[in-house]
Amino acid sequence: MPSRTESTRRSVQRSMTNSRSISKKHKTEDSYSETSNDDMDDDDDTRDRRKNLSQINADLPSEYWQIQKLIKYLKGGNPTATLIALCSLRDFDLSQDICQIAIRDVDGLEALVNLLDTTEIKCQIASLKILKDISQSRPISRSLTDLGAIQSLIGLLSSTVPDLQCLSAETIANIAKLTRARRLVRKDGGIAKFVSLLNIPPNTNIDILKEDQQAVELLRCAALGLCSLSKSKKNKRKMKSSGLIQHLSKLITLEVETILVPVVATLSECSVDPEYRAAICDGGIIQYLSKFLESENQELVSHCAKAIFHCAEDEICRTLIRQHDGLEPLARLIKFTENVCMLEGVTGAIWKVAIDKENCEIFKSLKLCESLVPLLHNQPEEVMINVAGSIAECAKIPENIEQIRKAGGLTHLVNLLSGTNPILLINVAHALGKCATEPDSASIIDKYDGVRLLWSLLKSPNPQVQSSAAWAICPCIDNNKDAGEMVRSLVGGLELIVSLLKSDNREVLASICSAVANIAKDEQNLAVLTDHGVVPILSKLVVAHANDDYVRGHIADAIGRCCIWGNNRKEFGARDVVKPLVKYLKSKDTFVYKAAAMALFHLSLEPENCVVMHENHAKQWLVNMVGDDDWTLQEAAAGCIANIRHLALANDIDRSQR
Repeated sequence: MPSRTESTRRSVQRSMTNSRSISKKHKTEDSYSETSNDDMDDDDDTRDRRKNLSQINADLPSEYWQIQKLIKYLKGGNPTATLIALCSLRDFDLSQDICQIAIRDVDGLEALVNLLDTTEIKCQIASLKILKDISQSRPISRSLTDLGAIQSLIGLLSSTVPDLQCLSAETIANIAKLTRARRLVRKDGGIAKFVSLLNIPPNTNIDILKEDQQAVELLRCAALGLCSLSKSKKNKRKMKSSGLIQHLSKLITLEVETILVPVVATLSECSVDPEYRAAICDGGIIQYLSKFLESENQELVSHCAKAIFHCAEDEICRTLIRQHDGLEPLARLIKFTENVCMLEGVTGAIWKVAIDKENCEIFKSLKLCESLVPLLHNQPEEVMINVAGSIAECAKIPENIEQIRKAGGLTHLVNLLSGTNPILLINVAHALGKCATEPDSASIIDKYDGVRLLWSLLKSPNPQVQSSAAWAICPCIDNNKDAGEMVRSLVGGLELIVSLLKSDNREVLASICSAVANIAKDEQNLAVLTDHGVVPILSKLVVAHANDDYVRGHIADAIGRCCIWGNNRKEFGARDVVKPLVKYLKSKDTFVYKAAAMALFHLSLEPENCVVMHENHAKQWLVNMVGDDDWTLQEAAAGCIANIRHLALANDIDRSQR
């Protein structure tokens, strides 16, 4: 017969093993039940703090037995003994696995949950204090959810005892890190109760409220709960309809740090939603987010930066951030490289606010790019994604490109092209493409094998990676003196380009057509493209995308460039390209009708194409373009009209001679 100690040890091992299996079971259930509607949060990433089974080989510590004895008193029914047992339990370090296992082995969790439904307020408070501490463990949270603790905790939110409200709100905040728990809180009406706890009566004296520690604590706990609940899309919608933003906009004006952290964290979670972003801008919250970037509390700064990161997707928000002096603090904060969480939020915020050129001008004066370049290596991918995005946006200004080049940024960017993260590759390609608009930078990119690496990205299965690489290749070709030879040196490169013209993705088609237009400037490369069948493919695209201005402008540009070689213009005409191109002239998009006019000019050098242009009344559109301010467009339109006219005159002379 095994000894009592050995038997208990085995029980503990089984308990820990069951904890793992229960964890996996709930993980599957939570994912299945919420995947279709709610966010996939980090439930799947649960890191349960457990000891190795090998560590349980030693005799169980005395705490295990002491806790089990105390739990038995909770079930006795005597309020005084129960209260003493609860207070004694709090003397243990309940964050330890062995203490939590001891509670679970004798159904202590069930006893603690049952105490929530008693009328003994002191017992309820003592039980909640324990539940608040141990519910930070995910396995415990799952068990509490199974035991129906959520319903009891929600009921206590309506209590007239502030301590009960605070403790129950904070306990829910811990448990609601689980998807299933968040759903239960919503279904049991908990969200409306949480939002109501944030309500500050209209005539409240703010200064007095700040001094009321109990009131401040209740606001903090309610905000904590809403922060956890806001990780669900459905919960966000419910919170918005309950008037959450109005309450948060009042709370943020209190400027009480303990409240601000969970309030801004909630704003950060909710600002992913466009409707919330609009409400945040309208509610005057942006000025406070910008102001708190100067705070010494790095957790608060981190949440502010992430909220700005999300809000800056909207143009109005980007303008407000500039107006409220939020740009300079962001530029200063990137020096805090040891705080990765804050650095991720700050670099993300810089990326999005830099979409506005006016913001880029301010960053230029602050020499931000010089500070960003060192963050392109030896940093987590999330940070480097944001930094590459920031550099791509800042590179709209030539002076910023110079800063990037002198700081060695181009080398770091080229090195990142060997990665596998698609978002990082997209941002790096965008950054290199913007920098390559300057000839000196284009030559450096080529020198460090950047063009070859960009070309290899065209083989990616991700259409966004393909298109971003193609867009980056265009200026690399355009600003390279030996572009023709450079392209020819890429084995199979031109064949790959032509094959991508068969893509179903409009962004890929637009970028590849633009690449074809640049490659075709070199006659030898154009000859190879022609051999690979670029003419019939472009001819099909003209008709297939007849109503899509974004794509057809680049198609027309590619056709115009490809007309220069051999019999291409004649083959385009034979494939009925001229008629749809005439319709392109009617577009309101400048680039489309300009590219169409250029293409028609080259096609008009073939007499049969002139006949089709005349029959489709191209002249009436081309005449208007002769008076355009763009000299290139004037010449193309005039040249096309001249060729049509010459053909008409030649026919008249021929008739008269007959």
